[in-house]
Amino acid sequence: MLKTITKMIAVAALFTGSLIEGALALPANMAVTGSTNPPIGHYEFCKINPGECRSNGADRGPMVLTREGWQKILEVNYDVNQAITPMTDMEIHGVEEKWSYPDSVGDCEDYVLLKRRKLIESGFSASDLLITVVLQPNGDGHAVLTVRTDRGDFILDNMRNKVLLWSDTEYTYLKRQSTEHAGRWVKLQDGRTVAVGSVRTQ
Repeated sequence: MLKTITKMIAVAALFTGSLIEGALALPANMAVTGSTNPPIGHYEFCKINPGECRSNGADRGPMVLTREGWQKILEVNYDVNQAITPMTDMEIHGVEEKWSYPDSVGDCEDYVLLKRRKLIESGFSASDLLITVVLQPNGDGHAVLTVRTDRGDFILDNMRNKVLLWSDTEYTYLKRQSTEHAGRWVKLQDGRTVAVGSVRTQ
C-alpha cells in the first residue's frame, strides 16, 4: 500500500509541475555536443548482443510523457532496484568491467540494461531510453538510464528509487547513447561543469 501511495504522489507531482520547477534555470533536456567513443563495457556488450546495438531510425524527438508512461517509469525503476543486489563486476565476473543482464546481482550498468529492456517491452522507444555515463561527486564513474521526454530528461538510478530530472541530480553528465543508433555514443554538456572525455563505470 505504501508503495502504491508513494507512486500516486510522484505521478501527481509531475503533472502539477512540482518536480520540474527546481530545474527551470537549465534546459529540461540535455545538450549533445558531438559524437564520442562508447564505454569499453558497452562496446564489448554490443559484440555479443549486436541486435541491441542497431539503428533506431530517424530521431522523432522526445516521447510525449503521459500519466501511464510516468507510472511505468516509476514502477520499473523501483522494481529493478528492489530485485537486484548491487555488486561490482570484479565480485561477479572477476573482471574490472563487464556489461550483462543481471539475474539477482549486478553493477550499475546491469541495472540500466535491465530497466531499458523492461521499458522497451512495455512499448517505450529505444531512441528515448539512453544509457548514460556520469561522474559522481566523489569522482567515480557511474551509469544511469536517461528517459527522454517532452517534459525533460529523467534519470533512473540504482542508487535511488526517486526518478529525477537530470538537472536535479548531483552528477556530472559525460556521454550517452545516440538517439539514432543504440551502438553509438554522443558527448554531453550539462552547463554546470566541463565534462571530461572517458570514464570507467564503477
